[in-house]
Amino acid sequence: MDRNKALELVRPHLTEHRYIHTLGVEKAAVELAGKYGADIEKARIAAILHDYAKFRPKEEMQAIVRQSSLPDDLLLYGTELLHAPVGAMLLEKEAGIKDKEILSAVSYHTTGRDSMTLLEKVIFLADYIEPNRIFPGVDEVRELAETSLEKASLKALQNTILFLMKQNQLIYPFTILAYNGLLREIKGK
Repeated sequence: MDRNKALELVRPHLTEHRYIHTLGVEKAAVELAGKYGADIEKARIAAILHDYAKFRPKEEMQAIVRQSSLPDDLLLYGTELLHAPVGAMLLEKEAGIKDKEILSAVSYHTTGRDSMTLLEKVIFLADYIEPNRIFPGVDEVRELAETSLEKASLKALQNTILFLMKQNQLIYPFTILAYNGLLREIKGK
């Protein structure tokens, strides 16, 4: 799938604000992929597709989780996480996307996971640092992204975990596993 087809595919599913965000994620993903040696075209397409299911009705996404091979425990952690793994499933089913690397990058862009692939890290981090994002801590993560994909991803996870803790929200286990995996990876270098 080329860039124009990917944009045509997602445009009807996104608000104007989310479309601008998507273009920002694409820009950040292409830059990160170039800097760290990921496949630039896969990063571009995964970035464009990452929020494909963002605005699907929550009931539809919950039903998809219940009827699929996705872990049922996703339903315990709020609906904000659902669009990533459900989006990957829908991209395969509705759009015929077969590239497992792209689908995996879409699936884990909100939670991360242990032993993230290079492309998964790129999309996870690009979603966090894209140029339109403005929130406490994002500039520090952007600075870290200049020199280390892993350290920037780890800091993004730290910020996310602390934010969720302050909000008294549950933290999906994959996010903790992603944090631990990146910390092991950094300490092992």
